[in-house]
Amino acid sequence: MTLTNKTTIGIFWNFGEQLSKRGIGIVVTLLLARFLTPDDYGLVAMIAVFLAIASSLMDLGFNQALIRKKDATNSDFSTVFYINLTLGFLSYILLYISAPFIAAFYNEPRLVLLVRVISVVIIINAFQVVQSAILSRNLNFKAQLQATVPATIISGLCAIIMAYAGFGVWALIAQTIISSVLITVFLWSMDIWRPTFVFSRRSLSEMFGFGSKLFLSGLLDTVFRNIYVVVIAKLFTTTIAGHYFFANKVKELILYQLVNSIQTVTYPALATLQDDDIRLKAGYRKVIQVTTFGLFPVMAIVAALAEPLFSVFLTDQWLPAVPYLQLMCIAGLMYPLHSINLNILKVKGRSDLFFYLEIIKKINITVILLMSIQFGVMGILIGQIISSVLSYLPNSYYSGKLINYPAREQIRDFFPGLFLSSVIALLTYFAVELSTQPALIKLVLFSTLAGIMYIAASYTLKLEALKFAEELVTEKLRRKA
Repeated sequence: MTLTNKTTIGIFWNFGEQLSKRGIGIVVTLLLARFLTPDDYGLVAMIAVFLAIASSLMDLGFNQALIRKKDATNSDFSTVFYINLTLGFLSYILLYISAPFIAAFYNEPRLVLLVRVISVVIIINAFQVVQSAILSRNLNFKAQLQATVPATIISGLCAIIMAYAGFGVWALIAQTIISSVLITVFLWSMDIWRPTFVFSRRSLSEMFGFGSKLFLSGLLDTVFRNIYVVVIAKLFTTTIAGHYFFANKVKELILYQLVNSIQTVTYPALATLQDDDIRLKAGYRKVIQVTTFGLFPVMAIVAALAEPLFSVFLTDQWLPAVPYLQLMCIAGLMYPLHSINLNILKVKGRSDLFFYLEIIKKINITVILLMSIQFGVMGILIGQIISSVLSYLPNSYYSGKLINYPAREQIRDFFPGLFLSSVIALLTYFAVELSTQPALIKLVLFSTLAGIMYIAASYTLKLEALKFAEELVTEKLRRKA
């Protein structure tokens, strides 16, 4: 099997992990939404950015540095393990002390205890970093699947029971903590690696030199990815923040799990080709084709069917989140392309460019946010679409410089799928609006028709991405046989 095919199959394995974890998670979220209120989700939304920042501080880019290092030794693994544990405890202490200030910022006293309790996951997750890095280095995403799925199911069931019993927002807090504990336990039970009493300053210095720039980039990305929730929660109501946060969770079911799959798999796999630009370009071309071929129609059709989707699975209190989800799906169409282009920088070892690009994009986001905020939540979401499109330009620029894969070639590879998905989604949206059938019938009927139309049109137009996807499926079936 070629490395490119192995990489793309790896994406599907990792996508399966993310789909199982987040897919089960979104089912749980839909069930929880029947017992919880937008206000409950709004409280969690207020915490999210601070928890994400603390998680970045705990990792400090060492996970990516371990994955990229060709000759990583037990000394490297042990060094990272002890550093992550230390940073995990420090991050928890920082959040514990900051809890009253976070509550004061939002004028929400309930956040003090919530922040101090949920922050314990930072320490728990510190035990996962090296184990996950080793599995990623070996492209063993099947093992990660075996750890995350049962943890997601058990934590989800616990959350549902607590929500039904009237624990409110604490059901969401418990879900996060239980999931983190179980994933850690399952990973360590696999006997992947055990730390030794070794600490290397040389190893620390070497990996920090690379990882620190990724950490700064990741920190910027974390802050700005959550800045919308912070602004909405601060300027509007907790309920509106809950609607936004919930819509974002639904979007993540499809979007971020695929983006994470791309980053997680292509980085360690194609890092082995970091000195072969021709093979790197060929590999990334196929990755772009197959991922956008699958992502574009799903995101576009979810946007078109958002209203019947919410009507079937949720109560009326969540319907104001429908237009939020629709605009988020449109903005999310470009995210995999951002991810793939940034991966190229990491594979080539240019974490400095990675960081500079993040600064440029965050300036772009800030300017657009300041301009759009006066138009309310809908204006902010439209601003996200504009920002996502504009951010693609600097991301793709260095791909042209480093591996001769410029934006015009990338557009030629993904545009057929984007155009086809957009046309089918528009037809689906208007069909839903004109139909007088019950929401469940609309959801089943039009999603099925949209899927059939997309595949049929892809065959008719002989899209190269479809051919490549068929080859991957055929090879996978042949290996199983």
